[in-house]
Amino acid sequence: MRFLIVRTEIRTAADADIAAAWAGGGRLRDETCTPEPRRQVVHAEDRDAALLLARALSAVGAVRAGRHRVKVLPIDEPAPGHPYRWHGG
Repeated sequence: MRFLIVRTEIRTAADADIAAAWAGGGRLRDETCTPEPRRQVVHAEDRDAALLLARALSAVGAVRAGRHRVKVLPIDEPAPGHPYRWHGG
């Protein structure tokens, strides 16, 4: 399985937004609607390589200072009969 390693900026949240999310039981951040801005993206072919790269990116000063974060995301391979895969011929 392949992996995507992403270093993103952490969005700050106002105290009122935090209180509203907490009181309403909702989410403060929804990555599917508004993802954090990406600063760096790296691909890895296996989990061990992905974790090694994530560890290296975690040494960046902005990550250590809490302004950025590192995420390791698995990338699923499409199924052999995936409808969007082009078959020549």
